[in-house]
Amino acid sequence: MSETNFDLSELAKYLHLPEAQVKKMADRGHLPGRKVKGEWMFSGSEIHLWLENRIGMIESDRELATVEGALTQSVPADEIVPISDLIPPGGIELPLGAKTKESVIRGMTGIGVRTGLLWDPEKMAEALRKREELHPTALDNGVALLHPRRPMAGILGETFIALGLNGRGIPFGGGFDSLTDIFFLICSMDDRVHLRVLARLSRILTVKGFLEQLREQETEKEVRALIAATEKEIV
Repeated sequence: MSETNFDLSELAKYLHLPEAQVKKMADRGHLPGRKVKGEWMFSGSEIHLWLENRIGMIESDRELATVEGALTQSVPADEIVPISDLIPPGGIELPLGAKTKESVIRGMTGIGVRTGLLWDPEKMAEALRKREELHPTALDNGVALLHPRRPMAGILGETFIALGLNGRGIPFGGGFDSLTDIFFLICSMDDRVHLRVLARLSRILTVKGFLEQLREQETEKEVRALIAATEKEIV
């Protein structure tokens, strides 16, 4: 999607919204776009970033479910995988021994290498640094959803998620005086899958009590079971 340009009609179909609503959003400056010969045109990469940021700001499961539903329609059925199944063996580290943003990035890419699904950790680490400089992925709830700005299929075996829990928390850009102690690394093969995974994971994070329970887990098996059980609640 990132290398695609949309006109008004195409973007409305992609977002599964009425064309009139998309036009109103663009006219009011709520969508990144520009007029070419009097007609709205939209860059795929800018729409991708807009969707990422929108998902990150939504706190209501109902709104997230609507976004996820729209995104799911553009993802092939065989690529819709439960979040718990996207975390490969060896994809969870308890605790994540990191004290700085840089050590988190290196630690999370190290987990990716350990799974056998990330083939170039240095390239991924550099992409993560650039993404954090562009817009921090840390949320105010102590969670960071690390990911490169663009999918990097050339250095991945398949789409996967890695998870690291750092008991103490470190400054990671989540707002004034906030600390981040839960780190997800999302590595997707393409934009459509990435956005759907991001929306799905965000829904899990909004389930009442989930983060508190996650912080209490002591083994990888317990973490997997908790994520799987929580995801079933939002189906």
